[in-house]
Amino acid sequence: MERRGITSNLGLYVYAAAAIFLGLLGLVSGDFATTWQNVGPNVPLRAPLAYITAVIELAAGIALLLPHTARAAALTLTVLYSIFTLIWVPRALVNLGNYDPIGNVFEEFSLVAAGLILCATFSPPGSPIGRRRSFFVLLFGICPISFGIVHIIDMPGLLGGIPNWLPPNRMFWAYITTLGFFAAAIAILTRIKALLASRLLTAQILIFEVLFWIPRLLAEPGNHFNWAGNAISIAIAGASWVVSDTISREVVTARDLKSET
Repeated sequence: MERRGITSNLGLYVYAAAAIFLGLLGLVSGDFATTWQNVGPNVPLRAPLAYITAVIELAAGIALLLPHTARAAALTLTVLYSIFTLIWVPRALVNLGNYDPIGNVFEEFSLVAAGLILCATFSPPGSPIGRRRSFFVLLFGICPISFGIVHIIDMPGLLGGIPNWLPPNRMFWAYITTLGFFAAAIAILTRIKALLASRLLTAQILIFEVLFWIPRLLAEPGNHFNWAGNAISIAIAGASWVVSDTISREVVTARDLKSET
């Protein structure tokens, strides 16, 4: 992977930290990340599976930070997050009028797309997967569309989660953040101002983490849902950051090639 310094690869560190967070949370609670990792209570050997998942997340998160194991770790997390994505797919297809399962599909899929990007990044540039890194960025670009739709459908809940001290009012920020998701998706998919859009998208998700999920955790630290929500929120922020870092490297590479000619 192109290692131009810590600041140019922050997405990798945040994505890895989220996996470590999920792993530690699973080991402490003996459970999955509630509705995001939606393994039903009747699944055989559910508790052992939860601990196995936690160990995989923790080990892969740590391994992602080590050069010699990063590629295998990225592949491991991609496969794991793909499983949780696929768990939601049948539920999404059962009742297309209920968007909540579809929203969960794309939240999990955003982690899959980022994992694929990292797999491609750690692979040789000319390899089949290495050549598809830009395509994986486009796959991620679909996800903010779903995030925006969720905001529209769950507008009452969204308004309740926005601090009332933010000027000018809650409705303003509800519309701005919803439009922000759609704008980010368009920019990433069309590659028009994609770098700026991906950075703003990452910032927006991080702001949600700071203003919504952290206060909920502080208010109810004994609620497993709040811990899981924080872990997944950080993971999605890390996924968006991975995309932003990747687009940034592509812009720099294109600029360098242009200057050479």
